[in-house]
Amino acid sequence: MRAELRGRVLVGGAILAALVLVGVYLAAGGSSYTPEKTLDPCQHRPWSDPQGLGEIANQFTSSALDGAACQLGVSRETLARALATPQARERFSERYGIDDAKLARAVRAGLLRAVTDAEDAGALSPLLAGPLRATIEEIPLDQAIELINNARSLLSTAQGFLGPAENLLEGLLP
Repeated sequence: MRAELRGRVLVGGAILAALVLVGVYLAAGGSSYTPEKTLDPCQHRPWSDPQGLGEIANQFTSSALDGAACQLGVSRETLARALATPQARERFSERYGIDDAKLARAVRAGLLRAVTDAEDAGALSPLLAGPLRATIEEIPLDQAIELINNARSLLSTAQGFLGPAENLLEGLLP
């Protein structure tokens, strides 16, 4: 009998705790939740003061996605999901009627916007920005997508590869 009573008390306590949790959620405004609107990718987002290659890579990726999404008329989040895998890119292309040539132009425009944003923020030296722009204008679509998806990885790899010359690269980054 005692074990049965303990079981009922535990079940009752769990139900009470669940009801209290729902009450607190509702009291905190949970019944009126509306998700935030996605930001317009065509609106400029100022860069924070990046400290190191990792932060520059994160902001570069966001800026590149914004620029490409703006060109395509979709949200940055939609484009990021589309560029994640070849299958997602194919679904995106079918859904929005965007062929590889149009996607390539938009991705390159996004990368060029990211270079300009990085240069304007003082995160990228003009000595690197010029050659980087020339490279972006000629880069194949798959490599451009890889640059957006793995900017941090690519910069980290470059940083590790440079070894002792890393300080030289950091010197080129204002």
